[in-house]
Amino acid sequence: MERGFVVKYLVLIAFVCMAGFTLGQSKGSLFIIGGGDRSDALVNTLVRTANLRTSDYIVVLPMATSIPEESVEFISGQLLQHCDNAIASFNFTREEANEKQSWIDSVAHARLIYITGGDQNKFMNVVKGTKLYDALHKAHAQGATISGTSAGAAVMSAIMFTGEEKAGGSFKEVRKNNAETAQGMGYLTDAIIDQHFIIRSRYNRLLSVLADHPDKMLIGIDEGTAIIVKGKKATVAGDSQVVVVSAPKKLKVFGKDKVSFENATFSLFSEGQSFNIR
Repeated sequence: MERGFVVKYLVLIAFVCMAGFTLGQSKGSLFIIGGGDRSDALVNTLVRTANLRTSDYIVVLPMATSIPEESVEFISGQLLQHCDNAIASFNFTREEANEKQSWIDSVAHARLIYITGGDQNKFMNVVKGTKLYDALHKAHAQGATISGTSAGAAVMSAIMFTGEEKAGGSFKEVRKNNAETAQGMGYLTDAIIDQHFIIRSRYNRLLSVLADHPDKMLIGIDEGTAIIVKGKKATVAGDSQVVVVSAPKKLKVFGKDKVSFENATFSLFSEGQSFNIR
C-alpha cells in the first residue's frame, strides 16, 4: 500500500491454480469515468458494478498521477463509504511491472481495479508490453471490473488520445493528422475514449480523430459521468452526458488536411441510457 495510507492489511494468498485467458474474451466490466468530481451515487454504482464478495479486494493503480498517495487516499475513502473490502495500491515502476511478481499476481486476482487520473502517457509508459499489462487483461477476462477516471479513462481503448496536438496541428481546426494518439490498454478495440468532454468542448479533436479513424466509434465522456461496458453494451451513469460519433460518410480531405464528411451518426446519452459499441 502507499506509504502514509493504510486501509487494511492485505494478506496475499498463494494462488495454486492459474486460469488461462484470451485477450478480448472477457467476463468483466469496464467503468470508465470522464474525470472531475465523483458523486456518492456514482461511486456506489461502481461498487455495485464490481459485485464485490466479502473475500474480494480492490487494487488502485496510481502510476498516472504525480500525487499518488493523495490520489489513493481520496478514492479509497470514497470506496470505503460503500464497501468493507480490503484496498491495496501498487505504484509500479516499469521494472517492477515485469519483476514484482507478488504485486503482479495481486493485480491479476483483484475484483476491482481502479486507475487514477493524471497523465495517460505516463501510465502506459510503465505498463505497455509488461507482465502487468497481461495481468490487467487477465483480471478483466476473469470477471474483474476495470475502472479509471480522466487519464484512467483514456487508457481503456486500443487507440488512446495522448492529449497532445501533432506537430503543426491545432485543436482550433477539424482536420486529419491533428490529434496525437498512441497505444492504450486495448479493452475497447472498436471505440476511442475522450474525457472531460462536454465541459471542455473537445469536439474539434474528437472529430479530427474520427477523420483519422472513420471505422471507430468516438466516445466523449463528460465529468462526473461514466459508461459501464459489459460485452458490447455501454450504459451511462452519472450527472452529465456522453457524446458518441461514428460512421462518417463521404469523407474528403482538402486544403491542408482539412476534412469534410456527411451523415455521421451523432448521439447524446444521459443517465440510464444505453448504446451498443459496434
